[in-house]
Amino acid sequence: MADQLSAEDWLGLGLKTLAKNGFTALKAEPLAKAMGVSRGSFYWHFADIGAYHAAILKHWREVAAEQVIADLEASPKHGNPLLRLLRATFSSKLALENAVRTWATLDPLARAAVQATDRRRLSYVQKLFERSGVAPGVARSRAQIFYWAFLGYALSDQPLPKTRQDAVLQELIRMASR
Repeated sequence: MADQLSAEDWLGLGLKTLAKNGFTALKAEPLAKAMGVSRGSFYWHFADIGAYHAAILKHWREVAAEQVIADLEASPKHGNPLLRLLRATFSSKLALENAVRTWATLDPLARAAVQATDRRRLSYVQKLFERSGVAPGVARSRAQIFYWAFLGYALSDQPLPKTRQDAVLQELIRMASR
């Protein structure tokens, strides 16, 4: 099985492990055990654990920002993409987001990945507001407010009851529609 595993297999397991157990669980031996292979398979794809961590962060950026943006851009042009983004974001579980941000408090490489992802997301949300006719300065402010709302949601350890969460989302959607 070891020769059948790809780097993407290891990265996928890494993101799941990170979301469930945090960055300290991203070690070759326990990951290999979880995959049912020797550490040699891990080291076939990654020079060392530092290279794996860098690849995990790059993969997270791709999944958490670039794929989300590409999916929105590729979706049918009917409907407001900002509203679709809000609905998708505020209806998902964000354990991975939280785990990466926790990691970023202790590791400069993770911090740089989070900062780059934040800039990319903010820029995209601002562009969505501008596309809907909002002036650039106002769009930048609204994007920041919406991003802060997202971060609060992602990092909250006391999630709102479903009905309250739905009411908050509806208010965000109302604000985005103006």
